[in-house]
Amino acid sequence: MAVSSTVFSCPTMLGRRRSMAAAEMRTLRWGAKCQLSTAKPSKYSSKISTDVQLHESPQALFDEYLEDKSRVFKAMFPDKPKSYRLNEEEWRIYMSPINFLFLTAWPVVDMRIRCKSNGQDYPPDVPRDITKVLELNMMKWELQGVGQVMEQSDFTLGVQGALYPDRGGSHTRLKGQLEMNVSFVLPSVLAFVPEDVKRSVANAILSGLVDSMKHKVIESLVADYNMFKNERKAHNTTSSF
Repeated sequence: MAVSSTVFSCPTMLGRRRSMAAAEMRTLRWGAKCQLSTAKPSKYSSKISTDVQLHESPQALFDEYLEDKSRVFKAMFPDKPKSYRLNEEEWRIYMSPINFLFLTAWPVVDMRIRCKSNGQDYPPDVPRDITKVLELNMMKWELQGVGQVMEQSDFTLGVQGALYPDRGGSHTRLKGQLEMNVSFVLPSVLAFVPEDVKRSVANAILSGLVDSMKHKVIESLVADYNMFKNERKAHNTTSSF
């Protein structure tokens, strides 16, 4: 009883104990971050290619369509209303949430879209005789919603790709490549997670992104190009009168 009365009657002692407890918590957090920073990241990658028929019109070449980068961006990401243009070549996109293990995160991506021509500075896999190439590169990204569990640097995502019309005789094919890489370091409390589980998580993330880029994006882009052809045809018809 005497001890209890001493403790309650001494605010200074209580303050010291609280300070010591706070210091211990900071030490534990710092130690956890050190464990994360020295852990070896798990890295996974996926590379796909696309090759679809493109019904190109001589009066509305796909090369001309690619010049309107703002239109191309909207066609490639039609279900991303939360996006805006940063500069001439870059857009910020608020992507759909992704789930991995017990976490749900909301990626925010800065994507650069460039048009290149005459074989200058083409990506390695693109033939130099291609007239025009649309190049995509993720310049910056942020993973929102995991700040209490993971550091931003513990999860990285890379995306780069190219699309171009390949003309052979009277036929045109829309070809392209897309490469995605994901790397993450799990918190120390999840260090026991088996490699096959981590791989399945990474594959789920990559397959979702790849499926979206390969199917939704390509289909939307081709559909918008068809609209571009119709608009050009209507304009030419009106101009002829």
